[in-house]
Amino acid sequence: MPQVFLLPSCPGSPVIPIRIKRKGNEMADSTPSQIISAVGGPRNVKSLTHCATRLRFELNDSAKVDQHRLETMDGVLGAVPQSGNRYQVVIGGAVASIYDEIMALPQMKQMGSAAQAPSGAGSDDGMSNADVKAAVRAKGRGHVQWLDSFIEYLSDSFRPILGVLLGASLIIALVNLLISVKVITGDEANTSLMFVKAIWKGVFYFLPIMIAYNASKKLRVDPWVGATIMGALMTPQFVSLSDTQKWKGVTTCVENATLGTSSCSTTVFGLPMQLNDYSGNVFVPLLMAAFLALVYHGLEKIIPDSVQLVFVPFLSMIIVTALTAFLIGPIGVWAGNGIGVGLAWMNSHAPFIFAILIPMLYPFLVPLGLHWPLNALMLMNIQTLGYDFIQGPMGVWNFACFGATAGVLALSIRDRDEKMRQISIGALAAGLLGGVSEPSLYGIHLRYKLVYRRMLIGCFVGGVVIAVMGWLFPSVIASGASVKGVTTTAFASTSLLTIPVFDQMWVYAIAIAVAFFVSMILIITLDYRTPEQKAEALASVAQAKSGSAAAVAAPAASSVGDGSDGHASGSDDGQESTTTVAAPISGHVVSLDDAGDPVFASRALGEGVGIRPESSDVLAPVSGVLQTVAETGHAFGIKTDDGVEILVHVGIDTVKMNGEGFSVNVVKGQRVRVGDKLATVDFAKVKDAGYSTTTLMTVLNTAALGGVVPRTGIDVTAGDPVLEVTR
Repeated sequence: MPQVFLLPSCPGSPVIPIRIKRKGNEMADSTPSQIISAVGGPRNVKSLTHCATRLRFELNDSAKVDQHRLETMDGVLGAVPQSGNRYQVVIGGAVASIYDEIMALPQMKQMGSAAQAPSGAGSDDGMSNADVKAAVRAKGRGHVQWLDSFIEYLSDSFRPILGVLLGASLIIALVNLLISVKVITGDEANTSLMFVKAIWKGVFYFLPIMIAYNASKKLRVDPWVGATIMGALMTPQFVSLSDTQKWKGVTTCVENATLGTSSCSTTVFGLPMQLNDYSGNVFVPLLMAAFLALVYHGLEKIIPDSVQLVFVPFLSMIIVTALTAFLIGPIGVWAGNGIGVGLAWMNSHAPFIFAILIPMLYPFLVPLGLHWPLNALMLMNIQTLGYDFIQGPMGVWNFACFGATAGVLALSIRDRDEKMRQISIGALAAGLLGGVSEPSLYGIHLRYKLVYRRMLIGCFVGGVVIAVMGWLFPSVIASGASVKGVTTTAFASTSLLTIPVFDQMWVYAIAIAVAFFVSMILIITLDYRTPEQKAEALASVAQAKSGSAAAVAAPAASSVGDGSDGHASGSDDGQESTTTVAAPISGHVVSLDDAGDPVFASRALGEGVGIRPESSDVLAPVSGVLQTVAETGHAFGIKTDDGVEILVHVGIDTVKMNGEGFSVNVVKGQRVRVGDKLATVDFAKVKDAGYSTTTLMTVLNTAALGGVVPRTGIDVTAGDPVLEVTR
């Protein structure tokens, strides 16, 4: 038997029934490769994503698509060409597995990594956390292309090593905690302590090599070449060049009173070379990788393919290592020192502004991915100054974020909202124990925009606390100097576990506690939902309860009997066979062929009609239970008691209006009768936005019925029959 499911729509896609007939593993073995072949092969695929029902291709040349082959392919419900070399292949509920199988094909390695960004479904609004993330970042990007590329370069250079950086911070936190409670001593002669220090110091010492590897990989250069170049500048041989005793008369050093460091220079091949300690540096490998990409790709163009494996790395290593040692390295160190000193000056002379500005900016920087430059500056501060002063205020924002999530958790427990309770528990655990804000941001905060209004107050109050207390109780760094604000010598994850890595730990703890509880109390007091969102959530909870109660009561009802051979008497609407489907809206009825949507016209979604509306109220065309209610108000799926599945889709591509002009009156799981109001639509706004107002209605499981006959070419009032259903 074919399986039938009812799925929520994605942008531009209505609710779709899935009927997958498999013969062994025929579909899994052949459909993905056939689809790629039909769209012109992997080299024609510029990017590939998916929503709840469709594969979304961006192609290099849409003229190469074999549409007939796609439309007649087993497992494909339809194929829809779009503008700008974009193409949609309608799969249905199996789309996620088909996407995964396509991306696993060996030939898909020829396609760029940009294609590997699925946008699955999994939340009440049909968007996964990845969808929310992509949508938010899309709003902040695209205006300045070079800036977008720069941020992505930083992000992809640091993201792969965040695990070891944060792991090192936990080791530091544990060591500091054990020293503070006198379980171990901080004596340099303690061999066990020295071994543990080697674990986390190894991360920061060899950080330039790790960054060089990732940055080179991002720029499509052999990453081992980039790692090797940075490694060369950290070898004992290179470091020994700074030894004035060994190279007496060749190497000279000058003390830098401002930074408390010395600057050495020597002569190599008759040229002056400034010598630097590159351990822990982040600027130099980023600059080096950029120059390496220019040299590497330039060599690839002029060296024959047959010898590129040997001579491209060989020449790249010689050219870029020398360029980095003589020029790029000194420039990177100079730039890093300059920025570090400038930020330190601001922290010392304007600590109030600095301590408040950081936690107020971070809630907007993180969703847009613009926080990576600050992460790089933190690491640079540790390397150049020996401490960082950004992470203290940053922790204030993190805990304000976690406090807001705790408030959501409290309300979900009060409202008995099981789904939100599970989401908030997971997000809160990830935050408090791991310092990870993304589950809170993308799972809750960016879905319920009122959260930001409450959370920002927590950020501000926490920032004021850390500014005032950081001024009154400054940190004392290793040199003995005092620094305004809270400092740390580690790259921390700002979780409960890493509180011990901060100097003036008690100041930091008070500030983050204030931020946490202010945000939490504001959410609990003022709520995080609009009145409409709250009413919908409570209605869903009530509906779930009534459904559970009905399931428990059903056995008792059948055992008592009602004079009908032990069968239940049915619902209020009765369980009579559905023979007609009413018009959901008043207007002129047209065939699906004339409705203006190729997917509906293909009957992939079943037989039905289109109605050009003359009223604004959308009514239930049948009695039954709402299986799907799009948050945007553009689509409704109803299943009758005798199993007829109806889709009402208001307008074409109106999902892109994001609910503007749509007022929804029902919730998913609610039982409706014929004529109950589903939504009210401002069709003038729909027209002004440039979308068709034609309302489409189909019987999704047409193939499982005896027949569905539309009545077209007539004017109807909402409630008039427009479809005849036979068994």
